[in-house]
Amino acid sequence: MAQLPPTSKIKSAVTILEGLVLLVFILYLGKSLFIPLAFAFLISFMLYPVCLWMEHKGINHTIAIFLPLVFMLIFFTGAGYLLVAFLLEHLQEMDNLKPKLLEVLQSVHLFLAENLGLSIELQNEITQNLINSAGNSLYNASSGTVSSLSKMVFFGIMVPIFSFLILLHRNKLMNTLYHFFPNESRISLREIVTDTIQSYYNFVKGMALVYLIVGTLNSIGLAIIGAPNPILFGFLASILTFIPYVGIMIASLLPITAVWIAYDSVWYSVAVICWFAFVQILEAYLIFPYIVGKQLKINTLIILVMIILGGMLWGAAGMILFIPMISLLKLLASRSPKLKFISELLGN
Repeated sequence: MAQLPPTSKIKSAVTILEGLVLLVFILYLGKSLFIPLAFAFLISFMLYPVCLWMEHKGINHTIAIFLPLVFMLIFFTGAGYLLVAFLLEHLQEMDNLKPKLLEVLQSVHLFLAENLGLSIELQNEITQNLINSAGNSLYNASSGTVSSLSKMVFFGIMVPIFSFLILLHRNKLMNTLYHFFPNESRISLREIVTDTIQSYYNFVKGMALVYLIVGTLNSIGLAIIGAPNPILFGFLASILTFIPYVGIMIASLLPITAVWIAYDSVWYSVAVICWFAFVQILEAYLIFPYIVGKQLKINTLIILVMIILGGMLWGAAGMILFIPMISLLKLLASRSPKLKFISELLGN
C-alpha cells in the first residue's frame, strides 16, 4: 500500500495553492492599476541608465528624468502620427474595391444559381441576413474597440506619470525595500535589482528581434506574391501587431487592397491573407516564445503558458507583461536554496 504524504506537506501545498489563487484574483481585479504600473516599471528600468548617466554629467536630478521621458514621448508620438497618416492615405484606395467586390458578388450569385439551383431572390435574402448579422457583430466589436481605445488613452497618460515618479523616488523605494531584509542580505538585494534591470533590457531586445524577424518574413512573402512596396507593408504589419486584434486587420487590408487593384484578381489577396495568417501563427507559437525565452533564459513551454495566462487575466497587455514578471520570479528563486527547484523548472 502506497505511503501517504505527511500532513505538514499537504498543508504546505494547500497554503501555496491558496496563495496562488489569491494572487490571481488580486491581479485580475486590480488590472486597471497593475497594467500601467507594470509598463511604468518596464520604462523606468529602460531609462534608468540614461538618467544615471545624465546625473553623473552634472544635470539636475529632475531634469535628468524629465528629458528622456519627453524624448521618448516625442519619438512615439511622431511615429504614431506618421503611421496614422500613412494608413489614412492608403485606406482611400478602398473606394477602388467597391466595383470589384460587386463583380465578385455577382459571379458568386451566377455560380450558385447555375450549379446549385439557388434563385437570385433567395441569395439576396441570405446576403441581407448576413449583412444584418455582420452589422450587429460590427457594432459589438466597435463598442469593444472604443472601450479599448479609452483604456489606451488612460494608460498613455498614467504610464509616463508613474515612470517619472518611480525614477524620481527610486532611492526612497530602494531604502524601503532594504527595511524588509537583514543587513547581510542587502548586497544580494542590490544584485537582484541590477539583474532585474538587465532582464528587462533583454526582454526589450527580444521583442525588437521578434518584430524584425516577423517583418522580414512578411516582406519575403509579399515580394514572392508580387505586392507593391513589400518591405514597407511587411514591416508595417509587424509593427501594427503590437495593437491587439485591430492592428493586424488594418495591416492586412493595405497589401490586400494593393494586390487586388494591381492584378485584378482575388487570388492574390487570398495569398496575402494565407501568408499573414501563417506568419502570425509562427510568431505566436514559435518565434516569440523561442526568441524571448532565449533572451531571458526561460524555456519555451513556460513562455507559452505565461502568454496564455497573461491574456486571460490582463488581455493583450498581460501577454507582454507576464513574461518579464516570470523572469523576475526565476531570478528571485535562483537566490533561495528552498526555491531553487522553481528556477530550474523555469530555466532553459
